Amino acid sequence: MATNFQTTSPPPAPPITTFIGGLPRRLINDGLLTEEQAREAQTKAARTGSHFVSVVVEAKWIQATRLAEIASIEFGTPLIDLGSITVDAGIAREISEKLMRKYHVLPIYKRDRRLFVALSDPTRLQALDEVKFATGYQVEGILVEEDKLAKGIDAAVAAVQATALQGGDEDLENLEIEGGETDPGADTGGGTDADDAPIIRYVNKVLIDAINRGASDIHFEPYEKKYRIRYRVDGELKEIATPPVQMGGRLAARLKVMSRLDLAERRVPQDGRIKLKLSASKAIDFRVSTCPTMWGEKVVMRILDASSAMLGIDALGYEPDQKELYLKALAKPQGMILVTGPTGSGKTVSLYTGLNILNDDNTNISTAEDPCEINLPGVNQVNVNVKQGLTFAVALKAFLRQDPDVIMVGEVRDLETAEIAIKAAQTGHLVLSTLHTNDAPQTLTRLLNMGVPAYNVASCVTLIIAQRLARKLCKHCRKADVVPKEELLREGFSAEQIATPGFTIYKANGCDQCNSGYKGRTGLYQVMPVTDAISRVIMEGGNAIDIADQAAREGVRTLRQSALRKVLDGTIDLTEANRVTVD
Repeated sequence: MATNFQTTSPPPAPPITTFIGGLPRRLINDGLLTEEQAREAQTKAARTGSHFVSVVVEAKWIQATRLAEIASIEFGTPLIDLGSITVDAGIAREISEKLMRKYHVLPIYKRDRRLFVALSDPTRLQALDEVKFATGYQVEGILVEEDKLAKGIDAAVAAVQATALQGGDEDLENLEIEGGETDPGADTGGGTDADDAPIIRYVNKVLIDAINRGASDIHFEPYEKKYRIRYRVDGELKEIATPPVQMGGRLAARLKVMSRLDLAERRVPQDGRIKLKLSASKAIDFRVSTCPTMWGEKVVMRILDASSAMLGIDALGYEPDQKELYLKALAKPQGMILVTGPTGSGKTVSLYTGLNILNDDNTNISTAEDPCEINLPGVNQVNVNVKQGLTFAVALKAFLRQDPDVIMVGEVRDLETAEIAIKAAQTGHLVLSTLHTNDAPQTLTRLLNMGVPAYNVASCVTLIIAQRLARKLCKHCRKADVVPKEELLREGFSAEQIATPGFTIYKANGCDQCNSGYKGRTGLYQVMPVTDAISRVIMEGGNAIDIADQAAREGVRTLRQSALRKVLDGTIDLTEANRVTVD
Protein backbone atom coordinates (compact mmCIF):
# COMPACT_ATOMS: atom_id res chain seq x y z
CA MET A 1 0.00 0.00 0.00
CA ALA A 2 1.82 3.11 -1.18
CA THR A 3 1.24 6.35 0.66
CA ASN A 4 1.67 9.89 -0.62
CA PHE A 5 2.86 12.62 1.73
CA GLN A 6 2.94 16.39 1.56
CA THR A 7 6.16 17.97 2.76
CA THR A 8 7.08 21.56 3.45
CA SER A 9 10.33 23.10 2.30
CA PRO A 10 12.85 22.85 5.13
CA PRO A 11 15.39 25.56 5.86
CA PRO A 12 18.61 25.18 3.84
CA ALA A 13 21.19 22.97 5.53
CA PRO A 14 24.89 23.87 5.72
CA PRO A 15 26.97 22.22 2.98
CA ILE A 16 28.33 18.76 3.73
CA THR A 17 32.09 18.98 4.14
CA THR A 18 32.89 15.37 3.18
CA PHE A 19 30.88 12.75 1.34
CA ILE A 20 27.93 11.17 3.10
CA GLY A 21 25.52 9.21 0.96
CA GLY A 22 22.17 7.51 1.09
CA LEU A 23 19.52 8.33 3.66
CA PRO A 24 21.89 10.26 5.98
CA ARG A 25 22.66 12.71 3.17
CA ARG A 26 18.96 13.33 2.49
CA LEU A 27 18.30 13.99 6.18
CA ILE A 28 21.21 16.45 6.36
CA ASN A 29 20.05 18.25 3.21
CA ASP A 30 16.53 18.53 4.65
CA GLY A 31 17.93 20.10 7.82
CA LEU A 32 16.64 17.25 9.98
CA LEU A 33 20.10 16.08 11.04
CA THR A 34 23.41 17.83 11.40
CA GLU A 35 26.45 16.34 9.74
CA GLU A 36 27.88 15.71 13.21
CA GLN A 37 24.76 13.77 14.26
CA ALA A 38 24.80 11.71 11.07
CA ARG A 39 28.42 10.72 11.56
CA GLU A 40 27.81 9.97 15.24
CA ALA A 41 24.88 7.71 14.32
CA GLN A 42 26.90 5.90 11.66
CA THR A 43 29.80 5.40 14.06
CA LYS A 44 27.57 4.11 16.84
CA ALA A 45 25.73 1.78 14.45
CA ALA A 46 29.03 0.31 13.24
CA ARG A 47 30.40 -0.03 16.78
CA THR A 48 27.32 -1.69 18.29
CA GLY A 49 26.26 -3.75 15.30
CA SER A 50 23.02 -1.75 15.12
CA HIS A 51 21.60 0.27 12.21
CA PHE A 52 21.65 3.94 11.31
CA VAL A 53 17.87 4.34 11.44
CA SER A 54 17.67 2.55 14.80
CA VAL A 55 20.26 4.87 16.31
CA VAL A 56 18.57 8.03 15.00
CA VAL A 57 15.13 7.00 16.29
CA GLU A 58 16.50 5.81 19.63
CA ALA A 59 18.27 9.16 20.10
CA LYS A 60 14.92 10.89 19.35
CA TRP A 61 16.51 13.15 16.75
CA ILE A 62 13.72 12.36 14.26
CA GLN A 63 10.37 10.66 14.85
CA ALA A 64 10.10 7.20 13.30
CA THR A 65 7.00 8.17 11.29
CA ARG A 66 8.64 11.29 9.83
CA LEU A 67 11.79 9.35 8.97
CA ALA A 68 9.79 6.67 7.14
CA GLU A 69 7.88 9.30 5.14
CA ILE A 70 11.08 10.97 3.98
CA ALA A 71 12.74 7.66 3.06
CA SER A 72 9.66 6.61 1.07
CA ILE A 73 9.64 9.82 -0.95
CA GLU A 74 13.40 9.90 -1.48
CA PHE A 75 13.83 6.33 -2.69
CA GLY A 76 10.39 5.57 -4.13
CA THR A 77 9.84 2.62 -1.80
CA PRO A 78 6.22 1.86 -0.82
CA LEU A 79 5.38 2.59 2.81
CA ILE A 80 2.88 0.57 4.86
CA ASP A 81 1.62 0.57 8.43
CA LEU A 82 3.12 -2.56 9.96
CA GLY A 83 0.78 -2.24 12.95
CA SER A 84 -2.15 -3.20 10.73
CA ILE A 85 -0.55 -6.50 9.71
CA THR A 86 -0.71 -9.73 11.70
CA VAL A 87 2.59 -11.55 11.52
CA ASP A 88 2.10 -15.06 10.16
CA ALA A 89 4.38 -17.68 11.73
CA GLY A 90 4.57 -19.58 8.44
CA ILE A 91 5.90 -16.52 6.61
CA ALA A 92 8.19 -15.59 9.51
CA ARG A 93 9.83 -19.03 9.31
CA GLU A 94 11.19 -18.15 5.86
CA ILE A 95 13.98 -16.12 7.52
CA SER A 96 15.93 -17.22 10.58
CA GLU A 97 15.79 -15.16 13.76
CA LYS A 98 19.52 -14.50 13.43
CA LEU A 99 19.07 -13.06 9.92
CA MET A 100 16.05 -10.96 10.94
CA ARG A 101 17.89 -9.36 13.84
CA LYS A 102 21.23 -8.96 12.07
CA TYR A 103 19.80 -7.15 9.04
CA HIS A 104 16.71 -5.72 10.75
CA VAL A 105 14.22 -7.16 8.27
CA LEU A 106 10.89 -8.95 8.60
CA PRO A 107 9.14 -11.17 6.00
CA ILE A 108 5.50 -10.12 5.78
CA TYR A 109 4.05 -11.58 2.57
CA LYS A 110 4.86 -14.29 0.03
CA ARG A 111 3.46 -14.66 -3.48
CA ASP A 112 4.73 -17.41 -5.75
CA ARG A 113 8.52 -17.04 -5.68
CA ARG A 114 8.46 -13.45 -4.45
CA LEU A 115 9.02 -12.59 -0.76
CA PHE A 116 8.07 -9.13 0.49
CA VAL A 117 10.29 -7.98 3.33
CA ALA A 118 9.73 -5.05 5.70
CA LEU A 119 12.71 -2.81 6.46
CA SER A 120 13.18 0.71 7.83
CA ASP A 121 16.13 1.80 5.68
CA PRO A 122 15.63 1.29 1.91
CA THR A 123 19.35 1.82 1.22
CA ARG A 124 20.32 -1.43 2.94
CA LEU A 125 20.51 -3.42 -0.28
CA GLN A 126 22.91 -5.91 1.29
CA ALA A 127 20.11 -7.01 3.63
CA LEU A 128 17.84 -7.85 0.68
CA ASP A 129 20.67 -9.70 -1.08
CA GLU A 130 21.34 -11.77 2.04
CA VAL A 131 17.65 -12.67 2.36
CA LYS A 132 17.55 -13.60 -1.33
CA PHE A 133 20.61 -15.81 -0.93
CA ALA A 134 19.24 -17.48 2.23
CA THR A 135 15.72 -18.14 0.94
CA GLY A 136 16.10 -18.52 -2.82
CA TYR A 137 13.18 -16.11 -3.39
CA GLN A 138 13.02 -12.91 -5.37
CA VAL A 139 12.96 -10.32 -2.59
CA GLU A 140 11.21 -6.95 -2.60
CA GLY A 141 11.56 -4.35 0.14
CA ILE A 142 8.61 -2.63 1.81
CA LEU A 143 9.27 0.42 3.99
CA VAL A 144 7.92 0.52 7.57
CA GLU A 145 8.47 2.68 10.64
CA GLU A 146 11.53 1.75 12.69
CA ASP A 147 9.78 1.45 16.07
CA LYS A 148 7.06 -0.79 14.62
CA LEU A 149 9.65 -2.93 12.84
CA ALA A 150 11.50 -3.69 16.08
CA LYS A 151 8.23 -4.80 17.72
CA GLY A 152 7.25 -6.75 14.61
CA ILE A 153 10.46 -8.77 14.63
CA ASP A 154 9.93 -9.63 18.31
CA ALA A 155 6.34 -10.65 17.55
CA ALA A 156 7.44 -12.79 14.59
CA VAL A 157 10.04 -14.63 16.68
CA ALA A 158 7.45 -15.22 19.40
CA ALA A 159 4.93 -16.46 16.81
CA VAL A 160 7.41 -18.98 15.43
CA GLN A 161 8.21 -20.25 18.90
CA ALA A 162 4.53 -20.34 19.84
CA THR A 163 3.78 -22.74 16.98
CA ALA A 164 5.35 -25.34 19.20
CA LEU A 165 2.33 -24.89 21.49
CA GLN A 166 -0.04 -25.57 18.60
CA GLY A 167 1.14 -28.96 17.52
CA GLY A 168 4.81 -28.43 16.70
CA ASP A 169 5.71 -31.58 18.64
CA GLU A 170 8.82 -32.41 16.60
CA ASP A 171 10.38 -29.04 17.43
CA LEU A 172 9.57 -29.49 21.11
CA GLU A 173 11.11 -32.92 21.32
CA ASN A 174 14.28 -31.65 19.63
CA LEU A 175 14.86 -28.96 22.25
CA GLU A 176 18.27 -29.41 23.80
CA ILE A 177 17.95 -29.85 27.57
CA GLU A 178 20.81 -29.84 30.04
CA GLY A 179 20.31 -30.59 33.73
CA GLY A 180 22.31 -29.61 36.77
CA GLU A 181 24.79 -31.77 38.59
CA THR A 182 23.52 -35.16 39.71
CA ASP A 183 23.84 -36.02 43.37
CA PRO A 184 25.94 -39.16 43.95
CA GLY A 185 23.68 -42.18 44.12
CA ALA A 186 20.63 -40.25 42.93
CA ASP A 187 18.08 -42.16 40.88
CA THR A 188 17.22 -39.94 37.91
CA GLY A 189 14.69 -42.44 36.71
CA GLY A 190 15.77 -43.02 33.15
CA GLY A 191 13.22 -45.21 31.42
CA THR A 192 10.31 -44.46 33.78
CA ASP A 193 6.78 -43.58 32.76
CA ALA A 194 7.73 -39.91 33.08
CA ASP A 195 9.76 -40.17 29.90
CA ASP A 196 6.86 -41.02 27.63
CA ALA A 197 6.30 -38.69 24.67
CA PRO A 198 3.02 -37.01 25.75
CA ILE A 199 4.46 -35.81 29.06
CA ILE A 200 7.68 -34.63 27.38
CA ARG A 201 5.68 -32.63 24.84
CA TYR A 202 3.34 -31.16 27.44
CA VAL A 203 6.13 -30.00 29.77
CA ASN A 204 8.11 -28.49 26.89
CA LYS A 205 5.00 -26.62 25.75
CA VAL A 206 4.49 -25.17 29.22
CA LEU A 207 8.12 -24.02 29.45
CA ILE A 208 8.18 -22.37 26.03
CA ASP A 209 4.80 -20.71 26.59
CA ALA A 210 6.10 -19.26 29.87
CA ILE A 211 9.14 -17.82 28.08
CA ASN A 212 6.98 -16.30 25.34
CA ARG A 213 4.66 -14.68 27.89
CA GLY A 214 7.55 -13.15 29.81
CA ALA A 215 6.87 -15.12 32.98
CA SER A 216 9.39 -15.05 35.82
CA ASP A 217 8.18 -18.22 37.60
CA ILE A 218 6.19 -21.38 36.85
CA HIS A 219 4.22 -23.17 39.60
CA PHE A 220 3.15 -26.84 39.28
CA GLU A 221 0.70 -27.35 42.17
CA PRO A 222 -1.05 -30.58 43.23
CA TYR A 223 -4.25 -30.55 45.31
CA GLU A 224 -6.74 -33.23 46.34
CA LYS A 225 -9.17 -32.73 43.46
CA LYS A 226 -7.30 -30.34 41.20
CA TYR A 227 -3.91 -29.80 39.62
CA ARG A 228 -3.04 -26.37 38.38
CA ILE A 229 -0.15 -24.64 36.60
CA ARG A 230 0.39 -20.93 37.19
CA TYR A 231 2.73 -18.33 35.69
CA ARG A 232 3.99 -15.24 37.48
CA VAL A 233 3.83 -12.47 34.90
CA ASP A 234 4.81 -8.91 35.84
CA GLY A 235 4.74 -9.93 39.49
CA GLU A 236 1.25 -11.47 39.49
CA LEU A 237 0.36 -15.17 39.51
CA LYS A 238 -2.07 -16.32 36.80
CA GLU A 239 -3.56 -19.77 36.32
CA ILE A 240 -2.91 -20.98 32.79
CA ALA A 241 -3.73 -24.72 32.84
CA THR A 242 -5.49 -27.37 34.91
CA PRO A 243 -4.28 -30.78 33.69
CA PRO A 244 -5.87 -33.93 35.14
CA VAL A 245 -4.93 -34.65 38.76
CA GLN A 246 -3.61 -38.05 37.66
CA MET A 247 -0.87 -36.30 35.64
CA GLY A 248 0.59 -34.55 38.70
CA GLY A 249 3.03 -37.26 39.69
CA ARG A 250 4.25 -37.77 36.14
CA LEU A 251 4.72 -34.01 35.59
CA ALA A 252 6.78 -33.74 38.78
CA ALA A 253 8.80 -36.80 37.77
CA ARG A 254 9.50 -35.37 34.30
CA LEU A 255 10.70 -32.07 35.79
CA LYS A 256 12.93 -33.94 38.25
CA VAL A 257 14.41 -35.99 35.41
CA MET A 258 15.14 -32.81 33.44
CA SER A 259 16.87 -31.20 36.43
CA ARG A 260 18.63 -34.45 37.45
CA LEU A 261 17.07 -34.72 40.88
CA ASP A 262 16.53 -37.92 42.84
CA LEU A 263 13.27 -39.44 41.58
CA ALA A 264 13.03 -41.85 44.51
CA GLU A 265 13.15 -39.05 47.11
CA ARG A 266 9.73 -37.49 47.61
CA ARG A 267 9.88 -36.70 51.34
CA VAL A 268 12.30 -33.75 51.40
CA PRO A 269 12.75 -30.64 49.22
CA GLN A 270 15.27 -30.74 46.39
CA ASP A 271 16.90 -28.06 44.26
CA GLY A 272 18.08 -28.40 40.67
CA ARG A 273 18.67 -26.58 37.43
CA ILE A 274 17.70 -26.91 33.77
CA LYS A 275 19.21 -25.26 30.70
CA LEU A 276 16.83 -25.13 27.75
CA LYS A 277 18.53 -24.34 24.43
CA LEU A 278 15.92 -22.78 22.17
CA SER A 279 18.33 -22.13 19.32
CA ALA A 280 22.03 -21.97 18.60
CA SER A 281 22.16 -18.45 20.00
CA LYS A 282 19.55 -18.48 22.79
CA ALA A 283 19.37 -20.54 25.97
CA ILE A 284 17.24 -20.09 29.07
CA ASP A 285 18.12 -21.39 32.52
CA PHE A 286 15.51 -22.59 35.04
CA ARG A 287 16.13 -22.90 38.77
CA VAL A 288 13.99 -25.80 40.01
CA SER A 289 12.70 -26.31 43.54
CA THR A 290 10.55 -29.23 44.71
CA CYS A 291 8.62 -29.35 47.97
CA PRO A 292 6.52 -32.26 49.34
CA THR A 293 2.90 -31.26 50.09
CA MET A 294 -0.16 -33.21 51.28
CA TRP A 295 -1.17 -34.20 47.76
CA GLY A 296 2.17 -34.59 46.00
CA GLU A 297 5.30 -32.65 45.11
CA LYS A 298 4.93 -29.00 44.26
CA VAL A 299 7.52 -27.79 41.74
CA VAL A 300 8.39 -24.13 41.27
CA MET A 301 10.70 -23.01 38.46
CA ARG A 302 12.39 -19.61 38.36
CA ILE A 303 13.17 -18.52 34.79
CA LEU A 304 16.67 -17.07 34.67
CA ASP A 305 17.36 -15.06 31.54
CA ALA A 306 21.03 -14.04 31.47
CA SER A 307 20.18 -11.21 29.05
CA SER A 308 18.46 -9.35 31.92
CA ALA A 309 21.88 -8.64 33.42
CA MET A 310 23.06 -7.28 30.07
CA LEU A 311 20.33 -4.69 29.71
CA GLY A 312 22.48 -2.02 31.37
CA ILE A 313 21.82 0.16 34.36
CA ASP A 314 19.64 2.57 32.35
CA ALA A 315 17.00 -0.14 31.85
CA LEU A 316 16.53 -0.83 35.57
CA GLY A 317 14.62 2.32 36.50
CA TYR A 318 17.22 4.23 38.54
CA GLU A 319 16.75 7.99 38.70
CA PRO A 320 19.79 9.89 37.33
CA ASP A 321 21.11 10.85 40.79
CA GLN A 322 20.62 7.28 42.07
CA LYS A 323 22.42 5.85 39.04
CA GLU A 324 25.32 8.24 39.64
CA LEU A 325 25.63 7.13 43.28
CA TYR A 326 25.67 3.45 42.29
CA LEU A 327 28.27 3.95 39.56
CA LYS A 328 30.40 6.06 41.92
CA ALA A 329 30.35 3.27 44.54
CA LEU A 330 31.21 0.66 41.90
CA ALA A 331 34.21 2.74 40.83
CA LYS A 332 35.76 2.60 44.31
CA PRO A 333 38.54 0.03 44.78
CA GLN A 334 37.20 -1.12 48.17
CA GLY A 335 34.16 -0.97 50.41
CA MET A 336 30.82 -2.76 50.61
CA ILE A 337 27.68 -2.27 48.54
CA LEU A 338 24.52 -3.88 49.97
CA VAL A 339 21.27 -4.43 48.07
CA THR A 340 18.19 -5.15 50.18
CA GLY A 341 14.59 -6.09 49.53
CA PRO A 342 12.20 -9.06 49.64
CA THR A 343 12.50 -12.16 47.48
CA GLY A 344 11.71 -11.35 43.85
CA SER A 345 12.46 -7.63 44.12
CA GLY A 346 15.25 -7.69 41.53
CA LYS A 347 18.26 -7.70 43.84
CA THR A 348 20.15 -10.25 41.76
CA VAL A 349 19.71 -8.27 38.54
CA SER A 350 20.92 -5.09 40.25
CA LEU A 351 24.02 -6.88 41.56
CA TYR A 352 24.79 -8.59 38.27
CA THR A 353 24.34 -5.34 36.37
CA GLY A 354 27.02 -3.89 38.64
CA LEU A 355 29.26 -6.93 38.10
CA ASN A 356 28.77 -6.66 34.36
CA ILE A 357 29.99 -3.04 34.52
CA LEU A 358 33.09 -4.15 36.45
CA ASN A 359 33.72 -7.28 34.38
CA ASP A 360 36.83 -6.75 32.22
CA ASP A 361 40.18 -8.40 31.57
CA ASN A 362 41.85 -6.43 34.36
CA THR A 363 39.45 -7.40 37.17
CA ASN A 364 39.24 -10.69 39.07
CA ILE A 365 35.63 -11.21 40.18
CA SER A 366 34.42 -14.10 42.34
CA THR A 367 30.88 -14.81 43.54
CA ALA A 368 29.38 -17.21 46.09
CA GLU A 369 25.66 -17.83 45.59
CA ASP A 370 22.96 -20.25 46.69
CA PRO A 371 22.51 -21.08 43.87
CA CYS A 372 24.16 -19.13 41.00
CA GLU A 373 21.23 -17.66 39.07
CA ILE A 374 22.82 -15.95 36.08
CA ASN A 375 25.79 -17.25 34.14
CA LEU A 376 28.21 -14.38 33.53
CA PRO A 377 31.30 -15.26 31.43
CA GLY A 378 34.47 -13.86 32.96
CA VAL A 379 33.18 -14.18 36.54
CA ASN A 380 34.25 -17.04 38.82
CA GLN A 381 30.95 -18.32 40.23
CA VAL A 382 30.69 -20.77 43.14
CA ASN A 383 27.54 -22.63 44.18
CA VAL A 384 27.25 -22.84 47.96
CA ASN A 385 26.71 -26.43 49.13
CA VAL A 386 26.02 -26.58 52.86
CA LYS A 387 25.73 -30.40 52.87
CA GLN A 388 29.27 -30.68 51.60
CA GLY A 389 30.55 -27.97 53.94
CA LEU A 390 30.85 -25.26 51.31
CA THR A 391 29.17 -22.35 53.10
CA PHE A 392 29.30 -18.65 52.26
CA ALA A 393 31.99 -18.20 54.92
CA VAL A 394 34.14 -21.04 53.55
CA ALA A 395 33.82 -19.72 49.99
CA LEU A 396 34.76 -16.20 51.14
CA LYS A 397 37.87 -17.47 52.92
CA ALA A 398 38.89 -19.25 49.72
CA PHE A 399 38.28 -16.12 47.61
CA LEU A 400 40.64 -14.07 49.79
CA ARG A 401 43.47 -16.47 48.85
CA GLN A 402 42.65 -16.17 45.14
CA ASP A 403 43.88 -12.61 44.52
CA PRO A 404 40.37 -11.08 44.15
CA ASP A 405 39.45 -7.55 43.15
CA VAL A 406 35.66 -7.85 43.47
CA ILE A 407 33.70 -10.33 45.60
CA MET A 408 29.96 -10.92 45.56
CA VAL A 409 28.25 -12.84 48.37
CA GLY A 410 24.73 -13.99 47.57
CA GLU A 411 23.47 -13.09 51.05
CA VAL A 412 24.93 -12.07 54.41
CA ARG A 413 23.07 -14.55 56.63
CA ASP A 414 25.19 -14.78 59.79
CA LEU A 415 27.90 -13.08 61.81
CA GLU A 416 30.72 -15.24 60.43
CA THR A 417 29.87 -14.35 56.82
CA ALA A 418 29.42 -10.68 57.73
CA GLU A 419 32.79 -10.52 59.50
CA ILE A 420 34.70 -12.11 56.62
CA ALA A 421 32.94 -9.87 54.07
CA ILE A 422 33.81 -6.78 56.13
CA LYS A 423 37.40 -7.96 56.47
CA ALA A 424 37.56 -8.25 52.68
CA ALA A 425 36.14 -4.73 52.29
CA GLN A 426 38.75 -3.42 54.73
CA THR A 427 41.68 -5.00 52.89
CA GLY A 428 41.30 -3.44 49.47
CA HIS A 429 38.42 -5.40 47.92
CA LEU A 430 35.03 -4.29 46.64
CA VAL A 431 32.32 -6.48 48.17
CA LEU A 432 28.72 -6.72 46.95
CA SER A 433 25.98 -8.60 48.79
CA THR A 434 22.31 -8.68 49.79
CA LEU A 435 20.30 -8.57 52.99
CA HIS A 436 16.60 -9.04 53.69
CA THR A 437 15.45 -5.78 55.28
CA ASN A 438 12.65 -3.34 54.52
CA ASP A 439 14.72 -0.26 53.70
CA ALA A 440 18.27 1.10 53.63
CA PRO A 441 18.50 2.47 57.22
CA GLN A 442 17.30 -0.85 58.67
CA THR A 443 20.12 -2.63 56.82
CA LEU A 444 22.73 -0.90 58.97
CA THR A 445 20.97 -1.76 62.22
CA ARG A 446 20.54 -5.37 61.01
CA LEU A 447 24.33 -5.67 60.74
CA LEU A 448 24.70 -4.19 64.23
CA ASN A 449 22.13 -6.66 65.59
CA MET A 450 24.10 -9.53 64.03
CA GLY A 451 27.01 -8.52 66.23
CA VAL A 452 29.15 -6.57 63.76
CA PRO A 453 30.93 -3.77 65.66
CA ALA A 454 29.63 -0.28 64.93
CA TYR A 455 33.05 1.00 63.82
CA ASN A 456 33.26 -1.76 61.17
CA VAL A 457 29.79 -0.94 59.82
CA ALA A 458 30.55 2.79 59.75
CA SER A 459 33.91 2.40 58.01
CA CYS A 460 33.21 -0.40 55.51
CA VAL A 461 29.68 0.01 54.12
CA THR A 462 29.74 2.60 51.33
CA LEU A 463 26.29 2.31 49.73
CA ILE A 464 22.94 0.64 50.45
CA ILE A 465 20.24 0.13 47.82
CA ALA A 466 16.73 -0.84 48.92
CA GLN A 467 14.45 -1.80 46.05
CA ARG A 468 11.07 -3.07 44.93
CA LEU A 469 9.61 -4.02 41.55
CA ALA A 470 6.44 -2.32 40.31
CA ARG A 471 4.36 -3.06 37.23
CA LYS A 472 4.65 -0.44 34.50
CA LEU A 473 1.57 1.06 32.88
CA CYS A 474 0.96 0.12 29.28
CA LYS A 475 1.86 3.16 27.17
CA HIS A 476 -0.75 2.25 24.57
CA CYS A 477 -3.84 2.29 26.78
CA ARG A 478 -3.11 4.13 30.03
CA LYS A 479 -5.56 6.92 30.76
CA ALA A 480 -5.63 9.95 33.02
CA ASP A 481 -6.81 9.34 36.57
CA VAL A 482 -8.94 11.86 38.48
CA VAL A 483 -8.13 11.88 42.20
CA PRO A 484 -9.34 14.53 44.70
CA LYS A 485 -6.67 16.90 45.95
CA GLU A 486 -7.18 15.85 49.57
CA GLU A 487 -6.53 12.22 48.64
CA LEU A 488 -3.40 13.15 46.68
CA LEU A 489 -2.06 15.00 49.73
CA ARG A 490 -2.74 11.97 51.92
CA GLU A 491 -0.90 9.77 49.45
CA GLY A 492 2.23 11.89 49.83
CA PHE A 493 2.16 14.41 47.00
CA SER A 494 3.06 17.97 47.96
CA ALA A 495 0.76 20.92 47.37
CA GLU A 496 3.39 22.36 45.01
CA GLN A 497 3.38 19.22 42.88
CA ILE A 498 -0.40 19.16 42.65
CA ALA A 499 -0.50 22.84 41.70
CA THR A 500 2.06 22.39 38.90
CA PRO A 501 0.52 23.15 35.48
CA GLY A 502 -0.11 19.95 33.57
CA PHE A 503 -0.10 17.77 36.71
CA THR A 504 -1.51 14.42 35.57
CA ILE A 505 -1.37 10.92 36.94
CA TYR A 506 -2.46 7.85 35.03
CA LYS A 507 -4.23 4.57 35.73
CA ALA A 508 -4.38 1.15 34.08
CA ASN A 509 -6.94 0.54 31.37
CA GLY A 510 -6.21 -2.63 29.38
CA CYS A 511 -5.74 -3.50 25.71
CA ASP A 512 -4.58 -6.37 23.52
CA GLN A 513 -0.93 -5.41 23.97
CA CYS A 514 -0.74 -5.69 27.77
CA ASN A 515 -1.81 -7.58 30.88
CA SER A 516 -4.83 -5.75 32.33
CA GLY A 517 -3.24 -2.36 31.70
CA TYR A 518 0.32 -3.27 32.74
CA LYS A 519 3.32 -4.30 30.67
CA GLY A 520 6.75 -5.00 32.13
CA ARG A 521 8.19 -3.92 35.45
CA THR A 522 10.48 -1.19 36.72
CA GLY A 523 12.55 -0.78 39.84
CA LEU A 524 11.81 1.56 42.74
CA TYR A 525 14.93 2.46 44.69
CA GLN A 526 16.21 4.04 47.88
CA VAL A 527 19.90 4.66 47.30
CA MET A 528 21.67 5.71 50.50
CA PRO A 529 25.41 6.44 50.59
CA VAL A 530 26.95 6.01 54.04
CA THR A 531 28.28 9.54 54.52
CA ASP A 532 30.41 10.85 57.37
CA ALA A 533 27.29 12.18 59.09
CA ILE A 534 25.53 8.80 58.89
CA SER A 535 28.70 7.10 60.14
CA ARG A 536 28.65 9.38 63.19
CA VAL A 537 25.03 8.42 63.89
CA ILE A 538 26.05 4.74 63.77
CA MET A 539 29.05 5.27 66.06
CA GLU A 540 26.87 7.17 68.54
CA GLY A 541 24.47 4.21 68.81
CA GLY A 542 21.68 5.66 66.66
CA ASN A 543 18.82 3.40 65.58
CA ALA A 544 17.17 3.00 62.15
CA ILE A 545 14.94 6.04 62.74
CA ASP A 546 17.94 8.24 63.55
CA ILE A 547 19.74 7.02 60.42
CA ALA A 548 16.62 7.58 58.29
CA ASP A 549 16.26 11.15 59.63
CA GLN A 550 19.88 11.94 58.75
CA ALA A 551 19.50 10.38 55.31
CA ALA A 552 16.40 12.50 54.68
CA ARG A 553 18.34 15.63 55.61
CA GLU A 554 20.92 14.64 53.02
CA GLY A 555 18.27 14.29 50.31
CA VAL A 556 17.95 10.49 50.20
CA ARG A 557 14.48 9.59 48.94
CA THR A 558 12.47 6.83 50.58
CA LEU A 559 11.00 4.01 48.53
CA ARG A 560 7.63 5.71 48.82
CA GLN A 561 8.99 8.99 47.45
CA SER A 562 10.64 7.13 44.57
CA ALA A 563 7.32 5.42 43.81
CA LEU A 564 5.47 8.75 43.73
CA ARG A 565 8.06 10.07 41.27
CA LYS A 566 7.28 7.15 38.98
CA VAL A 567 3.56 7.97 39.36
CA LEU A 568 4.22 11.58 38.37
CA ASP A 569 6.10 10.64 35.20
CA GLY A 570 3.36 8.18 34.18
CA THR A 571 5.45 5.03 34.56
CA ILE A 572 3.25 3.44 37.25
CA ASP A 573 -0.14 4.23 38.76
CA LEU A 574 -1.09 5.08 42.32
CA THR A 575 -2.57 1.63 42.88
CA GLU A 576 0.76 0.01 42.10
CA ALA A 577 2.67 2.50 44.25
CA ASN A 578 0.41 1.60 47.18
CA ARG A 579 0.83 -2.11 46.51
CA VAL A 580 4.62 -2.14 46.76
CA THR A 581 5.33 0.73 49.17
CA VAL A 582 3.82 2.24 52.31
CA ASP A 583 3.62 5.80 53.56
